[in-house]
Amino acid sequence: MSFGDDLYVLYRGPLASCNYNCPYCPFAKRVDPPELLRGDKSDLERFVGWVRETTDRRLSVLFTPWGEGLTRSWYRDAIVELSHLPHVARVAIQTNLAARTGWLSAANPQVAALWATFHPGQVTIERFLSRCRELDALGVRYSVGVVGLPAHFDDAVALRAALPPSVYLWINAADGHVYTADEERRWTALDPRFGDSVRPHASLGQPCHAGETAISVLGDGTVRRCHFIPAPIGNLYDGTWRAGLRPRACGNSLCDCHIGYVHLKPLQLRDVYADGLLERIPAVWPLEVVS
Repeated sequence: MSFGDDLYVLYRGPLASCNYNCPYCPFAKRVDPPELLRGDKSDLERFVGWVRETTDRRLSVLFTPWGEGLTRSWYRDAIVELSHLPHVARVAIQTNLAARTGWLSAANPQVAALWATFHPGQVTIERFLSRCRELDALGVRYSVGVVGLPAHFDDAVALRAALPPSVYLWINAADGHVYTADEERRWTALDPRFGDSVRPHASLGQPCHAGETAISVLGDGTVRRCHFIPAPIGNLYDGTWRAGLRPRACGNSLCDCHIGYVHLKPLQLRDVYADGLLERIPAVWPLEVVS
C-alpha cells in the first residue's frame, strides 16, 4: 500500500452518555437507554468488521463519540483488535480518561493512541495524572487537552508543569469566548498551536481533504465528508463510499473544530501532525526553544 491509499475514518455511533457533568457540554451526565447501548455496540461491531475486511487501504480510525466511549467494553475491545490489524496505521479515541487503562496492555502501543481531555471540576489533577502515568508505563501515545476557559487557566498551568515535557498539552478555544490579546498570549505560552483554535477558519471554497482522504461515518454506515457537513456521500456497507471520494472545496463559511480544520489543505496541518494527526500530537514535539 502506498501513502496515497491512506484513508482517515472518523467514526461516531449513537452513544451519547457520559459520566461527567461539564457545564460546557450538552451531553453531560446523559444516560443512554439499554436499547441505544445495544444498538451502539452492534453498530460498532459491524464497523470493526468492515475495517477488518477493507485491506486495500491503509486505514487510520478516530472514534469521536458524543459521550465517553472507554467506559463501554465494546470500544475498548475495538481499539485492541484494530491496533493489531496490519493495514491499520492508527486507532485513537477522544476520552476523558476516567476509565481504567490496564486493558491497553493487550493493544499494540505502536498503533493505539488516546486524545485525552482534562475537565476541571470533574476530576482532580492528581487522579488525572495518575491515569497519564499509567499510559506512560504502558508505552501508549497520548495528548492531553483543556478547554480554554478563564477559570481553567490555573489548572492548565499546573497540568503542564506536572506532565512530562514529551506530552503535548493542547488548548481548545472555548465556544463563545472572545479572547483578549493578553489571554491569547497566556494560552499560547501553554500551547504554541493555540492560534489554530482561537479563531474560526474561513473555509468556504477552500480545498479540503475531507471527502477525499478523510471521511465521517455514522453508526448506520452513512458516510459524510466530515462531521460538520451533513449531506451523505455514500454508505460504508454497500460500497458507495468509494465512488463518493473526490477532491472537494468546503461548503461551510467557517470551520472552528480541530477535527474539521485539521483537514483544510491551505492550513497544511497534516504536515504539522503527520503520524500524530488523529491523537493530536505534533510531529515535532517538544518544540525546540531558540534562546
